[in-house]
Amino acid sequence: MTAQFSVLMKQDFSDLEAAANSWRALAKSLEAAQVQHRRQVTGPLHASGWEGTDATYGFMMMEDNERKLGNSQSQAGSIATVLKGTCEKMQLAQQNLRKAVREAEADRYAVDDDGWVSDPTDDNMSSAERHDPDYQQSRQARSGPLGEYRARIDQAIADAESASDEGKALLHQIDTFDLDKVYGSKSAQDDAKLVAGSYGIDEKDIPSDKDPKKNAAWWKSLTPEQQQMYMDAYPQKVGWLDGIPSADRDEANRKSIELSLGAYREKEEAGQLGIHDDRQYYGLLKLQDELDKADGATRPSDELYVLGIDAEKGDGRALVARGNPDTADNTAIQVPGTGNDLTNIDDQINRAERLQGAAMKADPAASTSVVAWLGYDAPEADGSVASTGRAEDGAQDLRGFTHGLRESHQGEPTHMTVLGHSYGSTMVGAAASDGGGLGADDVVVVGSPGMTVDHASDLNMDADHVWAGYAEDDPVTEEFSDLTLGENPAQEEFGGRVFEVDTEGHSGYWDEGSESLRNQGRIIVGQPPSEGQHREND
Repeated sequence: MTAQFSVLMKQDFSDLEAAANSWRALAKSLEAAQVQHRRQVTGPLHASGWEGTDATYGFMMMEDNERKLGNSQSQAGSIATVLKGTCEKMQLAQQNLRKAVREAEADRYAVDDDGWVSDPTDDNMSSAERHDPDYQQSRQARSGPLGEYRARIDQAIADAESASDEGKALLHQIDTFDLDKVYGSKSAQDDAKLVAGSYGIDEKDIPSDKDPKKNAAWWKSLTPEQQQMYMDAYPQKVGWLDGIPSADRDEANRKSIELSLGAYREKEEAGQLGIHDDRQYYGLLKLQDELDKADGATRPSDELYVLGIDAEKGDGRALVARGNPDTADNTAIQVPGTGNDLTNIDDQINRAERLQGAAMKADPAASTSVVAWLGYDAPEADGSVASTGRAEDGAQDLRGFTHGLRESHQGEPTHMTVLGHSYGSTMVGAAASDGGGLGADDVVVVGSPGMTVDHASDLNMDADHVWAGYAEDDPVTEEFSDLTLGENPAQEEFGGRVFEVDTEGHSGYWDEGSESLRNQGRIIVGQPPSEGQHREND
């Protein structure tokens, strides 16, 4: 105990604190370098249309370096956490040790250089005095505290040794030689989980009841370092938390995308990609390509934010925003319909871009964010399309998302519009008609087979802000409305309003230069569209 006591009493932790701060600064620099490389190198190159053999291998190398930067950021952060945690635990042990010594000496006990506590009142006592009943009683009264001080000193030293040993063991388990491996992202996440668990970051503490207000309150209660640890260790869960800042969701979800891509790459190399895996892998690569192109954006409105990603569930889930919905004056959520999955996420992002462009033309002075919301298992062209089941299954998730955007928005409330196409309108109707509604200012449906309700007043909002558009030759509104999914929203009896449509077919509502698209843009920014005629009853 001699050496440990003396060392801990005099220990200066400034070097350990400096090391922890340096590793934390390195983690931040690595993250900044990764973002800078995406936005100033690979992003502009993708946007330029660079193609060919040189481009293929060039992008492969550059994006591999970006992955390494991301993995290095995570591992540097883990090392910083271990060093800081070890330092704090040892400092606490030192404080407890010094307090025990200080209090022991105040109680007239002696503490020698070896940390041994003794009672000096025993010194120079004669034999007669030692046998005096009063002395015996006093000695007995002081023997209890004497043992307690000895135990406190022993415990403080043991705590310091334990903190040092735990920190050393954790540092040995962080494998920095995996950075260049196909499983490097998974290895970095495993290290982050190990370190997080050792310092009180528990997966069980992540809210699971899908309440945006609780999510936001929990996230705000964390320090920036704790938030980063959760994003590094559990990005899949953090990325789906409605109510927390969109920038944090985006960071977590980009980590999640890389983890999924790494897993699929491993399967591909091993020849173990099944049909479902191959489709999901293809969809993720399409999404990553869209992110790569947007990374070179020069306008904030062109930046992409991934607000949810899951390649494993059903046909895949992806929520992608053009522009930051937390700062936008206007926010629109576009819900696609039948036959959409992760493999055509690029089409959904393109549709969001057209809606955003129409809104910005309608009000150039306002900022607009549009979210491509593939947050449910859209039905295939089979029996499920005639049932409200898929819509009802996803209704709570859509409500949580819209209320979450309200919670995370900064400044004046955004003007929120929720749009649904085809079965997506059924999804919107199911979400709006239950659970208190979507909290939207306007709802827009096009090519709708029904919204699960018979009247606009059933959607928990002003019926004058429920808009329907239909093309005369749209087979869905022509043949499938008024059947199993509710009344036709374009009919007068439904109680909503109709805007003018000048496009053809079921998927022409976003044709460039069309009145159909212009009207949706006007509604998104809170302007009245040119109104159309209600559809006549069959």
